Amino acid sequence: MGFEEVRHTADWALHIWASNLSELLSEAARGMYTLSGTQLLKGPHVSRKLKMEAADAESLLVSFLSELLYISESENLGFDQFELRIDAFRLKADLSGAPLEALTRQIKAVTYHNLQIRRTDRGLETQIVFDV
Repeated sequence: MGFEEVRHTADWALHIWASNLSELLSEAARGMYTLSGTQLLKGPHVSRKLKMEAADAESLLVSFLSELLYISESENLGFDQFELRIDAFRLKADLSGAPLEALTRQIKAVTYHNLQIRRTDRGLETQIVFDV
């Protein structure tokens, strides 16, 4: 599992890989938080449950990351622990995190630009672009 930043002309992009879709979404979230310079306050963690459904894996990825962005902006929360269960593009997530201490770079939106989740020798891989 992992992620790395990819050069992009106007926006930011991540190349993400993992053995399954749950891990891919978790790595994408970690990568998005890393790109934005998210730092969480030390201390007690906050728990949150999410449920969502999508038509396909790509839509589920965008919806999940978009929801995390919304929570960051509206509630000043970020997450660093992800327990995700996916069945037929239905996601149940148990998240743990804390209020934001710092956010150094703003992400406006998660995009579908050239988004495709592919099966490879490593498992699943994708590249996702963030509008900044």
